[in-house]
Amino acid sequence: MTSRRLALTRAGVLLTAAPFVVLLSAAAAITVGPSDISTLDVYGVVAAKLGLGTSELTLIQQGIVWDLRLPRTVLAGICGAGLAICGVILQSLLRNPLADPFVLGISSGASTGAVAIVVLGIGAGSIGLSAGAFVGALASFALVIALATLAGGTTDRLVLSGIAATQLFSALTSFIVFTAADAEQTRGVLFWLLGSLSTASWTDVIVCGGVVLFGLVLCLGTASWLDAFAFGADAASSLGVNVARTRMLLLILTALMTAVIVSTSGAIGFVGLVLPHLARAIVGVGHRLLLPSAALIGAIFLIWVDTAARTVLDPQELPVGVATALIGVPAFALVLLRSRRA
Repeated sequence: MTSRRLALTRAGVLLTAAPFVVLLSAAAAITVGPSDISTLDVYGVVAAKLGLGTSELTLIQQGIVWDLRLPRTVLAGICGAGLAICGVILQSLLRNPLADPFVLGISSGASTGAVAIVVLGIGAGSIGLSAGAFVGALASFALVIALATLAGGTTDRLVLSGIAATQLFSALTSFIVFTAADAEQTRGVLFWLLGSLSTASWTDVIVCGGVVLFGLVLCLGTASWLDAFAFGADAASSLGVNVARTRMLLLILTALMTAVIVSTSGAIGFVGLVLPHLARAIVGVGHRLLLPSAALIGAIFLIWVDTAARTVLDPQELPVGVATALIGVPAFALVLLRSRRA
């Protein structure tokens, strides 16, 4: 069996099985916690809320499932999928295996924009928060591109520029918090900045889910363009791709997705760095299969990481960004060593 056929076989198995694994993971994750709730209870609550049946749980238990655990678990899956998609886009466009929204400073910029909205009171609601995060993400990424271009435009300069932007916007975020926030805001913002899904709501699910779904559909429509970028900008141009317009469109899309995810979950690192490499190892480099595969793997991964984060130190909660970093840093080191050998 050729490597191409083997990759297609793996992709078929993954894309067939993974959606069911996502659903089963979500159902199982909702049952984990101090309240004794089974998977059948979860299905009963969902059916009751949709008018398709009744639930034998108390109103308090139904509230725990529908208002707390279910939106949090669904949002974790959406954020994991979105971050993995962003990682695939950035690594393909920039031809850099170390590119992701966290490493390139996009998450830090989005965090600064979102914190400015929360602390300074500009705008209102999740739409205003997402808009502030989007502006911050665009500002950060524009700075990274400008610095990298002025420094020579190589991939190592891009990563170094991302590190510089991350430090700058992290400092700006800290400055805003410590000069304008009260003690209660400071505690809440600092915990959120480490990555937290504890405030997940159905509004967050709808907004974030809509943006991520739009991003996935748009990326699938441009999958052949992303394949062309694997050979470099000149090769993509010779194949009929409008390089400047395509790159700008997809980079803005990445900034938008990152901004919405950060506005709902804080800065969660390493998901967009590590999981695209895992997906490539399974299904190959073709983006028509790679994008949905990475999204499904990202969803499964973050659902279980968030479940562990909220239960492993019970009654305390570990920020999910801390948990992903504990897993992602060794994986980042592995990717770094592999890229050096390549």
